[in-house]
Amino acid sequence: MSWSWEAAALAPASAAGFLAWAARGRSASVFAPSLWRGAPGRRAIALTFDDGPSEYTPRLLDVLARHNVPATFFLCGRNVLRLPQTARLLRDAGHEIANHSHSHPRLWLRSPGFILNELTAAQRAIEDVCGLSPRWFRAPYGVRWFGLAEAQRRLGLTGVMWTAIARDWTLAAPAIAHRLLRAASDGAILCLHDGRGLAPEPDISATVQAVDRLLPALLDRGFHFETITPILCPTTSHNA
Repeated sequence: MSWSWEAAALAPASAAGFLAWAARGRSASVFAPSLWRGAPGRRAIALTFDDGPSEYTPRLLDVLARHNVPATFFLCGRNVLRLPQTARLLRDAGHEIANHSHSHPRLWLRSPGFILNELTAAQRAIEDVCGLSPRWFRAPYGVRWFGLAEAQRRLGLTGVMWTAIARDWTLAAPAIAHRLLRAASDGAILCLHDGRGLAPEPDISATVQAVDRLLPALLDRGFHFETITPILCPTTSHNA
């Protein structure tokens, strides 16, 4: 009897733990198909940036161009509509553009209809401004929820998490670079930010400085950089 009562007491905690992992676990695909790294055996890394575009994005583009490195930008629809010329700069520079929702909301406890509307609005904003349809989606805060799988299916999107996240909204440039250098491995997807949600004129100087440190260090280690499509689908050509 004692054991059964203990098991009953532990059940809610166990369920809560599973739900937390399903929502935020980088390898979880409970709520929607999601990938978090490329195949091993290829000395390739994907550099990704969330929350843009922002007023700081052109400075980041300068750093990437100087090192001849492509990246994937998960864009918020409202930021695309606010800074359409910057969004087109990303496209014209050959970087891959992906969906990061329209207004950067927390998706947990939201209805399936709300989630679908968020993804659809971002998809339309990117299509209208950049003339392309993203095939990848990253949930704000990395949190997936009920209804996301159907929204992704209807829009032809696949979820992307990360191998390592930079915490570049709180760390200084040397710590950001060190954190990602430690996480670098074949097929790694590294997550940074070129915005702060929908905030206008966010200060991402630490991110820009960290990327300028990180890229030559990774290149010296023999890595090369790819956008999300070739790193996750190495046998198909990159069309974005």
